[in-house]
Amino acid sequence: MSADAHDLIRIQGARENNLRDLTLDIPKRRLTVFTGVSGSGKSSLVFDTIAAESQRLINETYTAFLQGMMPSQSRPEVDRLQGLTTAITVDQSRLGANPRSTVGTVTDVDAMLRVLFSRLAEPHIGGPKAFSFNVASVSGAGALTVQTGDRKGLKQRKEFHVTGGMCPRCEGRGSVSDIDLSQLYDDSRSLDQGALTIPGYKPGSWNVRFFTESGFLDPDKPIADYSRRELNDFLYKEPTKVKFQGINMTYEGLIPRILRSMLAKSPEAMQPHIRAFVDRAVAFARCPECQGTRLSEGARSATIGGRSIADLSAIQVSDLAEWVRCLDEPSAAPLLDSLAEALDAFSAIGLDYLSLNRPSGTLSGGEAQRVKMIRHLGSALTDVTYVFDEPTAGLHPADIDRLNGLLTQLRDKSNTVLVVEHKPETIAIADHIVDLGPGAGPEGGTICYQGDVEGLRTCGTLTGRHLSTPVALKESVRTATGTIPVRHANLHNLRDVSVDIPLGVLCAVTGVAGSGKSSLIGGCLPTGAGAITIDQTPIRGSRRSNPATYTGLLDPIRKAFATANGVKSALFSSNSQGACPTCNGNGVVYTELGFMETTSAVCEDCGGKRYQPGVLEYRLAGRDISQVLDMTVEQAHEFFSSPDSTVRQADRILSRMRDVGLNYLTIGQPLSTLSGGDCNGSNWPSRWPRTAACTSSTNRPADCTRPTSTSC
Repeated sequence: MSADAHDLIRIQGARENNLRDLTLDIPKRRLTVFTGVSGSGKSSLVFDTIAAESQRLINETYTAFLQGMMPSQSRPEVDRLQGLTTAITVDQSRLGANPRSTVGTVTDVDAMLRVLFSRLAEPHIGGPKAFSFNVASVSGAGALTVQTGDRKGLKQRKEFHVTGGMCPRCEGRGSVSDIDLSQLYDDSRSLDQGALTIPGYKPGSWNVRFFTESGFLDPDKPIADYSRRELNDFLYKEPTKVKFQGINMTYEGLIPRILRSMLAKSPEAMQPHIRAFVDRAVAFARCPECQGTRLSEGARSATIGGRSIADLSAIQVSDLAEWVRCLDEPSAAPLLDSLAEALDAFSAIGLDYLSLNRPSGTLSGGEAQRVKMIRHLGSALTDVTYVFDEPTAGLHPADIDRLNGLLTQLRDKSNTVLVVEHKPETIAIADHIVDLGPGAGPEGGTICYQGDVEGLRTCGTLTGRHLSTPVALKESVRTATGTIPVRHANLHNLRDVSVDIPLGVLCAVTGVAGSGKSSLIGGCLPTGAGAITIDQTPIRGSRRSNPATYTGLLDPIRKAFATANGVKSALFSSNSQGACPTCNGNGVVYTELGFMETTSAVCEDCGGKRYQPGVLEYRLAGRDISQVLDMTVEQAHEFFSSPDSTVRQADRILSRMRDVGLNYLTIGQPLSTLSGGDCNGSNWPSRWPRTAACTSSTNRPADCTRPTSTSC
């Protein structure tokens, strides 16, 4: 075989998800853009086929011992793949919102800065860990016995001490919390009477039984009548081993339990109802000991040229880069060069206005996507396949040109760059284009066009018509019916911003990435404004989750089945009483084969329907629950909008899903099989305002080329 034959990635018979036996060749060391409406199969081809098989083949190069500890990946549904190289994926997932995760820790710039301070800072306080707010100072001492050969045990006393940089007061978070006890419980009631007002703490639930059956508290006694000891056991008791229903469990007070289960996450990572509770019950303030720097006193006292690591982490990256270039220390020259190169990468992608101590969960979608690219810009690797999922999502047009330069820079290093994209500006720089469609879901999965940009404009596909047809401006606009006042906003980079946001109209908040749009809308709207926030937070779901459960559609359907048949609604949940006992409601049975990949097979008892046979005997308008969940949104809408239907709530949710162009989705398909556009669209009907008075504050979906998506 000639060397030229290796200049292509050859795909034969790809059938992953909705792909229809695709066969195509993708040129290597070129920038290839994959276009098409959301759900047309772009992610299935690029991520679930090419990138997934590349990762699986790399994992197979490790020893059987290591493979047994790595996630098992099955082979994609494809007949043949040739010419694959190592794939590095940069997807749409937001950066982790851990309260200790910052821009510096995500990009590893903090690690280099800590090494620099461990070598040059005065006074010397220790190694790099001494400047890390993720490492606590720990010390200990004790006796140990050492046995060697036939000699009797020799007792030795050992001591150890680890110097960390974590502030002991806030534990590296930079803020401390004060909990309002009146928001946790109604002291006039007992635990069995529903005293706890915390989400998930209903009478009879596991969380409440944990207290009522612990032996420390009287479940029938009002909390107001607790003795001082009982109140301390209820609220603050330290972890203690107890016997709970014959099982050894660890009991702890309500306050540490809430701190561990709810407040360990940043607000950006919380579910909406949890966040609403935390906003109501918990007040956050800057740590008075470290002044929000997260660092211990020792880490703050060590300086280089009069500046501590806390000072440098708080300034803009552009100013930090200038400080690094002015630092003349021959002993640390290689480290300074690497640090300067990493900081220059921030400038290359337009993020030099950030500071290293900026929490990663507060970054906008466009900022997060570009931050993840920083590690790859200075990489010495070549002939690598980089896979990007809509890298321009959330970017201002002024920033797209800069990101296009980064993509071409990666390509010019002899790398293969594969991009799933909708923006015309990025499509225009492609060396090769693959347009999938013609529609979404079952109507997609085929190749409509391959070639260059000019050919795409004239090929007549939906994408081609979109590129060749200019968007017209509205001739008339609506009049605002009111305003939401925002006064003196100073969150993150906002500078005393005061603005009146109009109601009753579609209001666009624009500006370059990082200008403060998300900070203004997502963090500064007054409490009680009635705003429903639909942001770029990805849907988190497993095989058990589906569009029906995520949007709340399944609840009225289950109730309708229960009412029609005179049984409990829990029977119609594959996660509860109605689940098939063989597959536990998964529909498939998994078999682990040691170091080999885990195999799955359709459950023989339920036939993949997830439910017990007895549950499927109950009918609603002639259909059982599994048949309803196998319907598409369009089919379900027709079923529940019929004159005989009594499930009007289901019809309203399905109408919303149709309005955002999700009519092709099967309402019972696992969320893990949805594309990025499908997930983005599913956020809308799940949070749609119930009354006209409500206001929806949103980030525009990154992919709005779907023709039926006129409600955007």
